[in-house]
Amino acid sequence: MINEQKPRLYIIAGPTAVGKTKASLLFAKKMNAEIISADSMQVYRGMDIGTAKLREDEMEGIRHHLIDILSPFDEFNIAIFKELAKKAIEDIHSRGKEAVLVGGTGFYIQSVLYDTDFTTGDCDKELRDSLSLEYDEKGAVYMYNKLKDLDEKAAESIHPNNKKRIVRAIEYALSTDKKISEHNINERAKKSPYNYKYFVLNLERKKLYNRIEQRVDIMLKQGLLAEVKKLHELGCTKDMVSMKGIGYKEILEYLEGGISLEDAGELIKKETRHFAKRQITWFKREKEAIWLDIDDFANEEDLVNYMIKGGEYAK
Repeated sequence: MINEQKPRLYIIAGPTAVGKTKASLLFAKKMNAEIISADSMQVYRGMDIGTAKLREDEMEGIRHHLIDILSPFDEFNIAIFKELAKKAIEDIHSRGKEAVLVGGTGFYIQSVLYDTDFTTGDCDKELRDSLSLEYDEKGAVYMYNKLKDLDEKAAESIHPNNKKRIVRAIEYALSTDKKISEHNINERAKKSPYNYKYFVLNLERKKLYNRIEQRVDIMLKQGLLAEVKKLHELGCTKDMVSMKGIGYKEILEYLEGGISLEDAGELIKKETRHFAKRQITWFKREKEAIWLDIDDFANEEDLVNYMIKGGEYAK
């Protein structure tokens, strides 16, 4: 039974390059809504091309939140995102509008949807720093295997090169004698504070990968190299959170003489394909998500109209 007492929240998610941006703009127009970006990279100013960020003149008059709010030198994490997103939702509702959370970062969306508690993770800074150093000295494979020994389920959901999440998961296990995967399951079991509709846009894998490759080519033509070069000249380094995004770390490697520009471009395409695959895997865990295949609709208008009617819940 739908609880009308809860504030409404719409979610439009899906893998990178699937078409979330266009669909969300039309959806927002029809629903008198504002968009909250659920993207871990679009928060940074000066990082536009590599994040496929909309220019203001492309937003079609729809107000967007959590875009261009930080410097690339600022720290940003999921706990900060959750609090900012919650405030944005409250602000939007206070003005009589609907809120639409749009993006491909499933963990970020989940944090808002279930009001995830992150306070238990801030346990031992000294241990975290020590594990971070160990990661740098012994490498990703060593630390990934260490995590597998401590929490195999957590390791299954974390990429071996995701230093931040691996260190956090190991730290949690060592400092609490518990598994972060179990903590996450308990958090997900919580009831959402929102009356929500969760849409996941999808596309046949080969078509999606073609879109990804085209997008990367466009980014390079639009000036991704110049964008990263400017950030590099300002002092941005590969150790910064902002520079670990796909597209930025590969171009930085080129600028530092590690690979050719052509190889950097191919690596961006490869990493983005892998990322899209992980995104799809993540969204499949969301039991109440309504999956919509782009090819099942004649056009964007039909897709959005179907979303507004509510669609059918996935079984």
